[in-house]
Amino acid sequence: MSAKLWEPSPERIARTNMTRFMQEARSVAGRDFSDYESLRAWSVEDPAAFWRLVWDFCGVVGEPGSVVVDDLGKLPGAKWFAEGHINYAANLLKERPAATEALVFWGEDKVKRRLSYAELQAEVSRFQQALIAMGVTKGDRVAGYMPNMPETIIAMLAATALGAIWSSASPDFGVQGVLDRFGQIEPKVLVACDGYFYNGKTHDCLEKLTAIVDKMPTVEKVVIVPYTSDAPVVTGVRNAVTWPDFVAGLAPAPIVFEALPFDHPLFIMFSSGTTGVPKCIVHGHGGTLLQQVKEHVLHCDEKPGDRVFYFTTCGWMMWNWLVAGLAAGSTLLLFDGSPFYPSGNVLFDYADAEKMTLFGTSAKWIDAVKKAGLEPKKTHSLETVRLLTSTGSPLAPESFDFVYEGIKEDVQLASISGGTDILSCFMLGNPISPVYRGEIQCRGLGMAVEVFDDEGKPVQGQKGELVCTKAFPSVPVGFWNDPDGAKFHAAYFDKYANTWTHGDWVELTETGGIVVYGRSDATLNPGGVRIGTAEIYRQVEKLPEVIEALVIGQDWDNDVRVVLFVRLREGVELSDDLQARIRKTIREGATPRHVPAKIVKVDDIPRTKSGKIVELAVRDVVHGRPVKNKEALANPEALELFAEVPDLQA
Repeated sequence: MSAKLWEPSPERIARTNMTRFMQEARSVAGRDFSDYESLRAWSVEDPAAFWRLVWDFCGVVGEPGSVVVDDLGKLPGAKWFAEGHINYAANLLKERPAATEALVFWGEDKVKRRLSYAELQAEVSRFQQALIAMGVTKGDRVAGYMPNMPETIIAMLAATALGAIWSSASPDFGVQGVLDRFGQIEPKVLVACDGYFYNGKTHDCLEKLTAIVDKMPTVEKVVIVPYTSDAPVVTGVRNAVTWPDFVAGLAPAPIVFEALPFDHPLFIMFSSGTTGVPKCIVHGHGGTLLQQVKEHVLHCDEKPGDRVFYFTTCGWMMWNWLVAGLAAGSTLLLFDGSPFYPSGNVLFDYADAEKMTLFGTSAKWIDAVKKAGLEPKKTHSLETVRLLTSTGSPLAPESFDFVYEGIKEDVQLASISGGTDILSCFMLGNPISPVYRGEIQCRGLGMAVEVFDDEGKPVQGQKGELVCTKAFPSVPVGFWNDPDGAKFHAAYFDKYANTWTHGDWVELTETGGIVVYGRSDATLNPGGVRIGTAEIYRQVEKLPEVIEALVIGQDWDNDVRVVLFVRLREGVELSDDLQARIRKTIREGATPRHVPAKIVKVDDIPRTKSGKIVELAVRDVVHGRPVKNKEALANPEALELFAEVPDLQA
């Protein structure tokens, strides 16, 4: 069993929303719940009762109707709350004390702003009136090419309140990357910024915007937010107007909230797009809201007055997850820019300055802080931070150690995992259970998550496919431009009948936690034995000389050999001694099968704009196959480093 690193006190457990929910569930279920796992078991045995209780407990605004779900065994296709109606934006803009802060924004060290709930509602009202005046209605698409700033949330709320569909991308996307996404969904309105700040530098967006809009004829209006300049010149962009001009003369009025069917389209999200044009994943109002408030209120224990932060861009689903914190009554702490400017302490500075309670980030960032030699435990208070969440990639056991040794001792560390596909989590944290080294705390409430072996049988204590065997509310409505649902079905449901196959290679532990070993389509198969890539990363990235690594399986001599690429600290060479230590570390920490046949030094490792390394794209380059969509990458030039590497030709 993994070492227990943290456990909540009885007093802390007693104060949680999860404990209150458990008490209410007792009366609904007519039975006692001794711990989290017993509650989770009931939530998947009787999902109708569970999700109806979530609706009431979390104060969801809307009409549920009399039927919670029609056919739980139909996956996909089960209908949730089919008689009811709901509006996502209405739930995020529920009545709060007018002066309470809704949004706090830091744009690196250049911009700081605050909006109260009253100010947020006023701005949503004004922007919505402008949308109505230009004819935006249910089903129209409104897209944001925006930083993680207040106007992005305002525009999203104004549009989705009307039943329009929101989609977003971050402003560091190139022209083709935006067209590959928004070009498919044909937006009527594009909200964009004049530029953005990153690493202390100002980056202009107007030239890119001109090229983008010229190739999207459906765009009737481009609303440009002045961010890097007070009065941007927008005349070169077709149909462009500045945000102040768009809402000029409009006084705040009651916001229109359309009563919508539970599965009315809310967001269009995009797959990473590293193996072709991104898939357009459509998520509904009710499923997204119900799943996300469950996670914010129960799993993250958010209460009115909490101050919630996630380091994310608007091109990553964690932005869509973050904004739902408003429905829990939380204040959202927004940040846009580099998390290492002007120093690696900037996010810890933010946590102290704004009394952050939930600190959300990525596994790669935690590792980078560790390798930079920072010790926030000694330099910062972090007194208010009670929950630190990590996602984007598996969190290594050594990073668990660093959080408790170098950041804060008394903090719940929740590695979380799910994704764009469900706009939520399959496995995550919970505030009433211990944290074990290297493990995600639990499977989510209401999620019938299992681990299947090669025969499709559930297993515990061995690696297998992550699946979900029953319907859940945030199953996507479908894919855009997929009228018969064939692409949608092929993406998740072809492998096992009536079962969601997520594509993660995982293990269910004896504690009830989960360990993620990587994507199942990126697992290595030397000698026919499946190995998760994260198992190798956990070992090699222990070495101080290694900044990060990427591993693939190379087809070789009628088998597959493991090839490890390493990015080393400046001035470090890949000597025979270092190679020997890398192999020894992997052999001792994993197995001899994990030891790479080849180790290659590279100057950079390609990753998506949300920071995920792209093993499949590198594998294609090594095998001489084309990478179909380099625009999905933050650093596409890095792929060239993997083409025709001499060491891999023999």
